[in-house]
Amino acid sequence: MEVAVIKYNAGNVQSVLYALERLGANAILTDDFERISTADKVIFPGQGEASTAMRYLKEKKLDLLIPELKQPFFGVCLGQQLLCEHSEENDTTCLGVFPVKVKRFQPESINEFKVPHVGWNSISDLRSPLFEGLNEDSFVYYVHSYYCELSEHTIASTNYVLDFAALMHKDNFYTMQAHPEKSGLVGERILQNFLNL
Repeated sequence: MEVAVIKYNAGNVQSVLYALERLGANAILTDDFERISTADKVIFPGQGEASTAMRYLKEKKLDLLIPELKQPFFGVCLGQQLLCEHSEENDTTCLGVFPVKVKRFQPESINEFKVPHVGWNSISDLRSPLFEGLNEDSFVYYVHSYYCELSEHTIASTNYVLDFAALMHKDNFYTMQAHPEKSGLVGERILQNFLNL
């Protein structure tokens, strides 16, 4: 099985490649149309800023390719947010796979919640084959200042300031706001379950 990891100058890609290697997947980092189109699975990871990332995707015409892909696709962290319609981060129009808005956390009190949301938090209301072998309220590791609103496509939620979409699913597209590669055995299991789809 070949897994294409989309290269778009967003950070944190190397740790995803290591995680896939540990699971025995043949993963390649690429922005090549053909390699991405013909891969068995596609992973769209990344940390960074939405408008810069979208600019790179448009330069490479990947903004046209990604929404048309038919194989199992997994967007992680910034990769989840870019699959939505719009992000408040620099007023960015995103890929539009999910009819969902990405918003910045606005805590009522700065003493109560810090932004970015960094650290371990639980995922609840689990409803997807991605969670096979996992328990309700399993913990995953987050680093983000923006969140995806809840929608009919939410398959797990997390509470921080408010309830937000921890993971989403629509057709062949799956997403996760937390970092599976930093989330210990829970994150490893989610990645493995994605590879098993």
